[in-house]
Amino acid sequence: MSEAITAPEDDLTVITTHARTKTDISHIHEFLGCRTSERWLNLACEHLPLLLQDHANCEKKAAGTAMNLIFRYEFHRTLQERLAQLVREEMLHYEQVLSLMKERNIDWYYLPAGRYAKGLLKHKRTHEPAAMVDVLIIGAFIEARSCERFGALSEVIDDEKLARYYKYLLKSESRHYEDYLMLARSITDDSIDERVAFFRDIECELIQSPDDELRFHSGTPSDTLMANGVPPIISSPNKLQPD
Repeated sequence: MSEAITAPEDDLTVITTHARTKTDISHIHEFLGCRTSERWLNLACEHLPLLLQDHANCEKKAAGTAMNLIFRYEFHRTLQERLAQLVREEMLHYEQVLSLMKERNIDWYYLPAGRYAKGLLKHKRTHEPAAMVDVLIIGAFIEARSCERFGALSEVIDDEKLARYYKYLLKSESRHYEDYLMLARSITDDSIDERVAFFRDIECELIQSPDDELRFHSGTPSDTLMANGVPPIISSPNKLQPD
């Protein structure tokens, strides 16, 4: 069996053992309507295995979403080029997170998605090209929030290797946000600023309002969640055991 060939700059050992130039994400903070709460960060630090599982799910879904857009809007050349690169990067990140899980003996369990993406997508318009504009704006917010949370987590988690990995992700996640926003602007002659402001308010509400689940993009942990604790991941017949 042949082994996968990994470029040195993509090798997980190289990524997590060498110091990296700090990535400025101040433009991400300006784009988003709010920051992640300390309450979420504290709870996330206590449940890193669950967070890694959901992180892997997010990378896989991000690649799948981009592939769907590539097939649906095949007439848009720039979209094809930018999202093809995004798919490759998201799947590389998915593979890297799986490796981090394996190193930590974290089993793969079925983990239902949280409310975040659905909460944004339910406000998408249904007619074209407005639907395409909204999907791309939503993609920009998801990537921006991912970037913001990677940055916040990298400063507080005790797992040094994971913290370095999250810092490594800031550059690509920031670029993904910029690509989605650029694509949204490129397909319409109208200003998208009003729709960006509209989704900014919705996204901020999802992040700041109480949430009974802990996920990578979940809201502020509710009093109920804090009192009862994060429920264990339920085993399923499809659980993947580490080799």
